[in-house]
Amino acid sequence: MKLCRTCHKQLHYNNLWLRCQQHAMHSQIKMTERSGKCNILKFVKVLSFAFIFVILVIFVAATVRTLTFDVNAGLQLAPWEKTNNIAYDINQQQRGELLANFKDAIRIPTVSTSRTDQNTTALRDFNDLLRKAFPTVFSSHLVQHEVVANYSHLFWVPGSDLALVPYMLLAHIDVVPAEESDGWDAPPFSAKEIDGFIYGRGTIDNKQSVMGILQALEYLLIRGYSPQRGFFIGLGHDEEIQGLHGAMNIVKLLKKKGVQLAFVLDEGLAVLDGVITGLQGPAALIGISEKGHATVKLSVSMAPGHSSMPPWESSIGILAGAVKRLEDNPMPRLFGEGPERGTFEHLAHKFGLPLKFVMSNMWLFSPLLGRVMERSPETNAFVRTTTAVTMFNAGVKTNVLPSQAEAYVNLRIHSSQSLQEIIKKTVLDQFPQVTVAPGICIGNTDSRHYTDLTKDIYRFAPTWFRPGDAQRFHGINERISKKNYEELVGFYFNLIQNCDIKDLPSPHSAVHEL
Repeated sequence: MKLCRTCHKQLHYNNLWLRCQQHAMHSQIKMTERSGKCNILKFVKVLSFAFIFVILVIFVAATVRTLTFDVNAGLQLAPWEKTNNIAYDINQQQRGELLANFKDAIRIPTVSTSRTDQNTTALRDFNDLLRKAFPTVFSSHLVQHEVVANYSHLFWVPGSDLALVPYMLLAHIDVVPAEESDGWDAPPFSAKEIDGFIYGRGTIDNKQSVMGILQALEYLLIRGYSPQRGFFIGLGHDEEIQGLHGAMNIVKLLKKKGVQLAFVLDEGLAVLDGVITGLQGPAALIGISEKGHATVKLSVSMAPGHSSMPPWESSIGILAGAVKRLEDNPMPRLFGEGPERGTFEHLAHKFGLPLKFVMSNMWLFSPLLGRVMERSPETNAFVRTTTAVTMFNAGVKTNVLPSQAEAYVNLRIHSSQSLQEIIKKTVLDQFPQVTVAPGICIGNTDSRHYTDLTKDIYRFAPTWFRPGDAQRFHGINERISKKNYEELVGFYFNLIQNCDIKDLPSPHSAVHEL
């Protein structure tokens, strides 16, 4: 069928119109696509600029804080009422006597192995030593003394102003077991001198404080000292086995007398020299909190049997698997949520760059620093609640499948608190080159029993720890330098006098205020 010329033209125009429409639609789609891409690009640019701006603001803020931040600025010690302290000057004869007394204390093996296993003969010998070494303390009309639970000691030195709230100094007499065969360079109860150090169990835990406190009091009494603020001295005999008889009975006695304390100072942290990487100079860390303590018993019970017909899973295997899972899954990191953040902030100005930048901005770098610290067992203890399997018992005979397997897990629980400055003054008086900072004590001390008597408990002894010394604590080759022990006596000598004022500085409201 043939189309007329007019129909051909009409068909041509229709096709042309359709092509135009299609072209217009394609153009519109392309424009829409270009517009969408442009909008996405604009959004990405805005987001990128916003991100860069935020990073820049954070960097500027962190830089300004690094250049201006000094947590110790403005924290000069309050004016002290008393400035005429008796000087800690000892002659050569006194120096020889105090070192001899200390060595005699180390030679007495006052070992606490368990709650039912203590060397009570040694504890009685130690009682005799104290009376021999400090005759003025035990004969002075100013000092009241009583033996608590047979082997612990409570001293009371009343002040002339009974309106002033007393304070208390703590230490403990007992030590953990030690055997020369473990690898000691000197017998652990010999008090042998090697290169200016006295070696022996108890030199840093905690006979240095026991003898140092009483030696300081002996010197003060000899020089006619009489305080206006009274103070107690508590020496426990079973701290290493939780202080259930010594410290707890001392506390009961004080409660009966209605005693409330301004503060308690016990063992805990120390002066760290060269231990913290990048820190310029030594640092005295005052424990303002200690980790909690708990012991968990894990046990598996099964029917006993002969080793020739073992089951698919034994009680030992099941328990071992549980212990492995416990070790493979540590508690969460809590770094920055306790006083450990304040520790680094107080030390920030003593670091060089880039560590100073990090330490000055713990609000930004706490998660990063926590990850770094958890890599070492020594610093991991400051980051989280730790779990340690300390005992594993199972089996009675080589060919008998054990019916029961037991494991004991020791947990040290992360915590936080606040700090007071009296102790800080004494540290700076004795060691002007150190930086003072708050810290968390990862071990437990007798001071935990005193929480009903005061809310201000501090854990510090001016024992110097250098790299590797932390392993000596409850380990082999425990030691203290002769110079450090003399300094320690001087610390307590000055502390007792520094506390002898009418108005002690009030506790600070935050860790940041040290």
